[in-house]
Amino acid sequence: MRARVANKFREIVSGSPDGKPTWVNEIAIGDDVGLFGPASAVWEVHSTVATLVGGVRALLLQAAHPAALAGVAEHSRYESDPLGRLAGTSRWMTITTFGSTQAIAREADRVNAMHKKVVGEFEGKSGATQAYAARDPRFLLWVHCAFTESFLFAHQAFGYRLLKESMQSSVATQAHEILADRYIHEWSKSAIALGLTTAPQSSKELQMEMDRFVAEELRSSEQSRRVVKFILRPPLGRPSLVFYKFLAKSAIATLSDDQREVLELKQVSRLWIPATALILGFLRWTLGDRSPSHETALERIDRLTK
Repeated sequence: MRARVANKFREIVSGSPDGKPTWVNEIAIGDDVGLFGPASAVWEVHSTVATLVGGVRALLLQAAHPAALAGVAEHSRYESDPLGRLAGTSRWMTITTFGSTQAIAREADRVNAMHKKVVGEFEGKSGATQAYAARDPRFLLWVHCAFTESFLFAHQAFGYRLLKESMQSSVATQAHEILADRYIHEWSKSAIALGLTTAPQSSKELQMEMDRFVAEELRSSEQSRRVVKFILRPPLGRPSLVFYKFLAKSAIATLSDDQREVLELKQVSRLWIPATALILGFLRWTLGDRSPSHETALERIDRLTK
């Protein structure tokens, strides 16, 4: 039963029952550690099952920006093949996290080729029609910031839960701040190959950008309401949907009041977070401490020392 649950979950996330789609082989190539490495904050944050909540949170936030929303609605298959879109996003994140610089460059080329086709128009916050292109640094910055904040906040809510309970609050707060700044600075490197060189480098810079986006660019619309509704209730089977509800509620609980207001979402109890933590703990026990991608990266790095 443990194996069946693990295989079903891996198939949903990666598209492959064993969690090793063909692109995982990309992580084995190359002769360097990559952009990050085992001691990095990026590996620490992206190696936990809290990324599931971070992923849902990032999708919700991206729906609040009319340009990103138009790109998703017009150029993605999120309604006809939501799991395929999830697997594609997971591929970029995983290779960029664990791959060598050679593998990361190849993956960036693949993503950039797709982004070239993502162009169109959207209605901005002022109501004026504007042009968008997925490769425009203005819009890359939003996607990057939404991604960075979401995965960091999810890790802090779940990955550091026991740390916060077992340490003095001042020490725990300092640990949060150190990890946050390290993660934000390190993960900024992931965006360079996609054309973004102005990513935030610290918690302060990230907060400033997020506040600016809320004030100047984010807005609700009939299209955003439709996409948010789809994100919160995707076409999954009943057992999967029950599990997903915990992820979604926890994702909403970590949003700021301003972000929830733009998305027209009601505040939910933060009690969803410890409840979800129990489920994620079981999932981690089911899957094991390391994903196939994580293991493949460690094997590549181990070869470098021999």
